Amino acid sequence: MSVEINNESGHDVDEESLVRLAHFLFDALFIHPEADLSVILVDTAAMEKLHVEWMDEPGPTDVLSFPMDELRPGTPGRVTPAGLLGDIVLCPEVAAAQGAAAGHGTRDELLLLTTHGVLHLLGFDHAEPEEEKEMFGLQRQLLSDFLGGDAPQETRA
Repeated sequence: MSVEINNESGHDVDEESLVRLAHFLFDALFIHPEADLSVILVDTAAMEKLHVEWMDEPGPTDVLSFPMDELRPGTPGRVTPAGLLGDIVLCPEVAAAQGAAAGHGTRDELLLLTTHGVLHLLGFDHAEPEEEKEMFGLQRQLLSDFLGGDAPQETRA
């Protein structure tokens, strides 16, 4: 498995935690060990530009996901095919504000957002109430398992 972290944000980020989380998620979701994931951390200006360009929404956001090979979660008997899972773009500045509002730190918020981003790369969505329930429930469970206890709560609507 290849997990590439590219920190262009200018903020100090616990990159090792993000890599450990990605490995955990690959195992938990039965993603092929030769799949590739890229995590890019950017400042608010870069995130705002991407948010406008790709989502046609103003202002910076916390996380954007760009799937590549449209992989889906595997099962214990059948892992996903090898391939490019995709890119996750995170904004530590937005994560810091959201984490503070939710009562946890930037590191925990970035872990939550990375999990959220990986789930989007695997085809999960939260546009409909049932989809949201499934995705956020899985997100909480995965984070709880990774952290060995309670997971930080989602701060977005």
